Amino acid sequence: MSAPVVMVQGTASSVGKSVIVAGLCRLLRRRGLRVAPFKAQNMSLNAAVTLDGGEIARSTAVQAAACGVEPTVDMNPILLKPEADSRSQVIVRGKVWGTLRARDYFQRKLDFWPIVTEALGRLRAAYDVVVAEGAGSPAEMNLRDRDIVNMRVARHAEAAVILVGDIDRGGVFAQLIGTLDLLPSEERRLVRGLIVNRFRGDRTLFADGVRFLEERTSLPVLGVIPAVRDLALAEEDAATLDRRELPHPAGKSQALIRIVVIHLPRIANFDDFGPLERLEGVRLDYVDRPSQLAEADLVILPGSKSTIADLLFLQERGLAAAIVDAYQRGVPIMGICGGYQMLGSFIDDPERIESPTGGAPGLGLLPHRTVFVPEKQTSRVRARVASTSGPFAAIRGIEIEGYEIHAGRSTVAEAMGRSAPLRIIGRQGSVVDEPEGVLSEDGLLFGTYLHGLFDNAAIRQSLVFWLQERISRAGGMRHGLREPHPSHLTAIVSAPNMSTSDPYDRWTDTLEMALDVPLLLDRCGLTCFVKEAT
Repeated sequence: MSAPVVMVQGTASSVGKSVIVAGLCRLLRRRGLRVAPFKAQNMSLNAAVTLDGGEIARSTAVQAAACGVEPTVDMNPILLKPEADSRSQVIVRGKVWGTLRARDYFQRKLDFWPIVTEALGRLRAAYDVVVAEGAGSPAEMNLRDRDIVNMRVARHAEAAVILVGDIDRGGVFAQLIGTLDLLPSEERRLVRGLIVNRFRGDRTLFADGVRFLEERTSLPVLGVIPAVRDLALAEEDAATLDRRELPHPAGKSQALIRIVVIHLPRIANFDDFGPLERLEGVRLDYVDRPSQLAEADLVILPGSKSTIADLLFLQERGLAAAIVDAYQRGVPIMGICGGYQMLGSFIDDPERIESPTGGAPGLGLLPHRTVFVPEKQTSRVRARVASTSGPFAAIRGIEIEGYEIHAGRSTVAEAMGRSAPLRIIGRQGSVVDEPEGVLSEDGLLFGTYLHGLFDNAAIRQSLVFWLQERISRAGGMRHGLREPHPSHLTAIVSAPNMSTSDPYDRWTDTLEMALDVPLLLDRCGLTCFVKEAT
């Protein structure tokens, strides 16, 4: 017997589907069920790597973590990674299938439908319940004929659909009622309940709104979920950068350390920096103007899906010159993946893998040269810190974890390779010994391909203490810092790599209070499964 499917669909993009799926996954896991997430097709530049080296959306990996299981490519069989000129790289079952323009992919979408159904079938055979996520809205009438992620999935699986609206956007009644009214009867019958997300204030004041929705739609409102600051869960795409809320924004304005991340047009894996955003005494801003680099204590160039196009953006905006000027003023510069490539002497794309431009000079701050090759490197790695100067010298010898997702190969002089700041000691379970990244002699320029670097607590703390020391030596007048005690640096060595406060449990606790869980289980046909599991 195939496992039942609960499907969360939304009235629009970015209404909170991804995190609600993650919360429902943990909620069902708490009740003894073996749960798996599923999203047929994801469009995102925030990616993750599975144990077998497959590439999937970061949001799906987050949902798998909420389930307490390793993510697999079946959970996200198709991933679209937007590039320049209205085209996307198409990842199928974790591997690069090709690159298509939006119009061409739209025409060929149904060719991928068998891959979707096979992946979902394997999950339904292996788990007690699958919690699926839609994309955008099921009522996008111009896209319905070739839909492979919303109601076509729901009809195939006879899924129990929960429809989510975002009251914070305004017009939640029109969102929910309008979406339902546009669905044909055979699809509307699959919708079992409504959720109102991101409510602010006293929820009892929305009681009349709940009654209106229930009377107008003949469906129960399963819950009114409050707006929650800083869920500490990875976001799906860069659109959320413009609406994210971090705790205590007033306090952040008085932060001791200011880190700026360059907001590239095609920024990828910006979830790398979430752990830094949540540090006490640190303010992290995404910036796209040269003037915003003023008074930065650290500038980070993040990953990019279109490195050459984003490098040209830096030059056109004056950001390239501002970054070089910041370094010359003594500001540390860090590059991650595509940002690391930009810091080098040249980026060469002879086969036009990422860009119609065959190559471009980099910022010239580091001595490496990058060449794009057809085969993408996607792997989980273990590395050892080998820095003798710079932000991580205090934790030399510590082992860390991260992952690689890049098509470029960067080469540096042999002498530089021997002084690389990191050494990879394990890749996809195999023992290796390879230099990783480049560190300048003065320790102020650091580049690496490793994503997930700041998920390691020792890395975070070493960076913060190093920045504090630099500010103190410069006088610390703007920040009012004290010199850190040597015992602080010693404590880094034993620092844990994760918080003792589980963000999945915190978020699920919120859902447990906001949702009518017994009604949700009943409406989704899960009551008997929960009883059997418990």
